[in-house]
Amino acid sequence: MPTSVRNNLEPDVLLRHARTGDGSALGRLLELYRNYLKLLARLQIDRRLQVKLDASDVVQETFLEAHRDFGQFRGTTEGELVSWLRQILVTNLANLVRHYRGTQRRDIRLERELAAELDESSRALDHGLVARQSSPSQQAAYHEQAVLLADALGQLPEDYREAVILRHLEGLSFAEVAERMERTVDSVKKLWARGLARLRGVLGGAS
Repeated sequence: MPTSVRNNLEPDVLLRHARTGDGSALGRLLELYRNYLKLLARLQIDRRLQVKLDASDVVQETFLEAHRDFGQFRGTTEGELVSWLRQILVTNLANLVRHYRGTQRRDIRLERELAAELDESSRALDHGLVARQSSPSQQAAYHEQAVLLADALGQLPEDYREAVILRHLEGLSFAEVAERMERTVDSVKKLWARGLARLRGVLGGAS
């Protein structure tokens, strides 16, 4: 079987194996969503806390809990798995926000707000930024489009990725992006344009 086809089928195959108690398959399955969850976590940390924290730590905690509680997952599709992982991420982000705000009591309203914001970010990714301008990806039939785009962003050089994320997913103006990146407006516009071009290439290569 060609590698591309094998990779396309991987989420559903791994999910079936994980259902049988295969811990290795579960680990490989969760790893497919690392970039996606890390990007969602980073966006929330930037918006709500505005402090330098490593989103990877929140994602790792999410994976540990997903491993522990996988027996409680009742879904059968990748979309349901992604939603379940997002909900675990919401709880961990809510705990993080409470920690930095110095509050201990669980806040259901905060969790609902975080869930809505993560869903909104995921939809922004699912709209594909530049994906709709590229050839439709065959992988999208097997793999969540938002996850594919997060993986594609992860392949960009850091400055390109940062310019695209700040401009498109955080909705900053070019002047605000320039301030965050400590660069001139002209330079971030160039980084942004190059980042989008590179992103089209990565997504097109996945067709």
